[in-house]
Amino acid sequence: MIENPMKTKPKLSIPQEAFDWYDEYAHGIIDRRTFIAHLGTITTASLTMTALLGALMPHYALAEQVSFNDPDIRAEYSTFESKHGHGEGRGYLVTPRAAGGRKAPAVIVVHENRGLNPYIKDVARRVAKAGFIAFAPDALHSAGGYPGNDDEGRRLQRSMDKSKIEQDFVAAAKFIKAHERSSGKLGAVGFCFGGYIVNMLAAVIPDILDAGVPFYGTPAAKDLRKNIKSPLLIQLAELDRRVNGTWPEYEQDLKEAMVPHTMHMYPKANHGFHNDSTGRYDKQQAELAWQRTIAFFHNHLS
Repeated sequence: MIENPMKTKPKLSIPQEAFDWYDEYAHGIIDRRTFIAHLGTITTASLTMTALLGALMPHYALAEQVSFNDPDIRAEYSTFESKHGHGEGRGYLVTPRAAGGRKAPAVIVVHENRGLNPYIKDVARRVAKAGFIAFAPDALHSAGGYPGNDDEGRRLQRSMDKSKIEQDFVAAAKFIKAHERSSGKLGAVGFCFGGYIVNMLAAVIPDILDAGVPFYGTPAAKDLRKNIKSPLLIQLAELDRRVNGTWPEYEQDLKEAMVPHTMHMYPKANHGFHNDSTGRYDKQQAELAWQRTIAFFHNHLS
């Protein structure tokens, strides 16, 4: 088994601004040329550009926690109709073998702003290992699917109609909730853009979603938040100034709508701290956040 250097080696001492610049780059606030130029201002003999990029960029082959050959799960792909989106959607469907012929609660797993990459597929397998049906749609399906690298995935996703992408995820939620193997209970977990999608689903299909866990995701449009009914477990990173800036208003709106919710702020964690393929990964905080996520789903979807 290949060891994941993100988990086995001491972290480089990377200045916080490097993580902040990567977040801006990953979300289209600055372009790659500007990102590289910024990194050049902090390189040293011991902290080279190669070392910086190696720490910040994902290493998916080294981050797998649950193999697609794991005997406890079955992984396949499934398409679904999306009349108000791109016509057809496709997702990674992972079911727990232990369920046998019994129905199980379903959880939709939503990727970041770059398509269904290996990290999110691995998260779906983790959800299935915990006893849920996991379904991870690929927003890039109509554009040919996740292209194999995040830069191209981000470019593709930015080029697509956001409203249609949102409708694809609405259709995916309805599809997996009504799946023949589903108990009829539906949860959603998402990261970054996926965290936004979880918040959006809670506001747009409040009678379909039973529980939501957005990781460092921005809220749905303000005029929609009053519709939210399902309990939410909000996972935020202390160093994520961009997303955290939206929390005070969102918290007030959730209180006014009397939405059951809990927010956890993870100390000294960066945006993306759950992603174990990059230098932003915080093992202790990620494991705690995941334990809370699974317990939350068991509590609300059983």
